[in-house]
Amino acid sequence: MISVHPRLRPLLDSARDLTPIVIVVAFFQLVVLRQPFPNLGGVLLGLVFVLAGLALFVQGLELGLFPLGESMAHAFARKGSIGWLIAFAFALGFGTTAAEPALIAIADEAAAVAAHDGVVEDDDAARGRYALGLRLTVALSVGAAIVLGVWRILKGWPLHLMIAGGYVVVVSLTAFAPPEIIGVAYDSGGVTTSTITVPLVTALGVGLSSSIKGRNPIIDGFGLIALASLTPMAFVMIYGMVA
Repeated sequence: MISVHPRLRPLLDSARDLTPIVIVVAFFQLVVLRQPFPNLGGVLLGLVFVLAGLALFVQGLELGLFPLGESMAHAFARKGSIGWLIAFAFALGFGTTAAEPALIAIADEAAAVAAHDGVVEDDDAARGRYALGLRLTVALSVGAAIVLGVWRILKGWPLHLMIAGGYVVVVSLTAFAPPEIIGVAYDSGGVTTSTITVPLVTALGVGLSSSIKGRNPIIDGFGLIALASLTPMAFVMIYGMVA
């Protein structure tokens, strides 16, 4: 077995994870479409950047965000202040979501499409207000979801009943929401749980469940991300009905 230097391990792991994507793209480009890669040098350079960025990102999560989130969860559990824990959970969900690049992108795109279709005025100010309102709505929903998830861990409530009830609410709201907001609402549930939100929220859930007697990190520590994906759908549809 070939030994690998520990510092090279993240790079090799990232290369292994990217290999299936590269094979699929190359197969369809060269075999199915029978076309050469446009700007092959740029593609290869971009692939190197992606490889390095992914390796650094994963290493950063392992060194920084995961330990930080778990240590803060342990500290709040030892402190015994539910109020501060709830405030931290909301601030974490709101802050990480508001800074989520994927959410910023979809909010700007939704504002541009809404302006093109006449839903809002076609000027920078109106588009900016629409995009900001959408971002704040999603951020508020994720903050509320993390608070609900933390409360579930504290009380030991079953996750599947909360998820089932949430989807009943989402489906019910779909019948009343404006048609032009429904697709945006459903997409908002996916883009919120991305590169910034997932590591910190997962670390919070695992760390908190590990610190509370009678809680199992495997059973109780996960599920916050599911709630964070569910609530934006309902909040955005309500935002569409109101705004």
